[in-house]
Amino acid sequence: MTQIFFHEIDRLKRLLLTQGSEVQSQVDLISRALLVPDLELFKKVFKEEKNIDLRDISLQEECFKILALYQPVAFDLRFLISLLKFNNDLERISDLCAAIAKRSKKLFKLQAFPLVYDCTVLSNLTQVMLAGALDALVKVDTAITQQVFRDEKLLNHQHKANSKQIQEEIRKNPEQVEALIHQLVISRHFERIGDLATNLAEEVIYLVNGEIVRHQEIDWDD
Repeated sequence: MTQIFFHEIDRLKRLLLTQGSEVQSQVDLISRALLVPDLELFKKVFKEEKNIDLRDISLQEECFKILALYQPVAFDLRFLISLLKFNNDLERISDLCAAIAKRSKKLFKLQAFPLVYDCTVLSNLTQVMLAGALDALVKVDTAITQQVFRDEKLLNHQHKANSKQIQEEIRKNPEQVEALIHQLVISRHFERIGDLATNLAEEVIYLVNGEIVRHQEIDWDD
């Protein structure tokens, strides 16, 4: 491959890491907005989503150009495939942040804050998982992904606990069902962000080892 190709690859890496950093900021923003409900913060989350969508399209187009021009093989091809998947999952995380903001605005109008469960547990776990997956990509290190998989189990457990708590609240206060359903969906969206962070970690394994581990049960404690 030519020096121009490697220069283009480095440029794509920088673009992807910028996208990852912006998505991290968005997850942090919606997490803070839930703790101190503020319509302006929710609007900012929507604005950031639009910017991330534009970068998603631009990065995807750049990848396709390089694939067509250079027809890379082996690791370079895996990198570009992984980059496309990373980019897609990051954009989906951004969409989920916007969806959380939309539900939160409805809760704001219903005057249904604070949430019945501790959302900081969810938000902290998702932020740690996302940071870990991006760090694994930067360092091209599969060992870093291990903690992401462990945290996914904790996140799933927390979402189940939140679901049970909301079911109890609905039984006790059926008149609050609308607000409680919004809170349940918010918990589900955070869990889904964790799922996507796990996808990112799995993609690092594919990038390094050429091994597809999605849909496999991985026990990182062995």
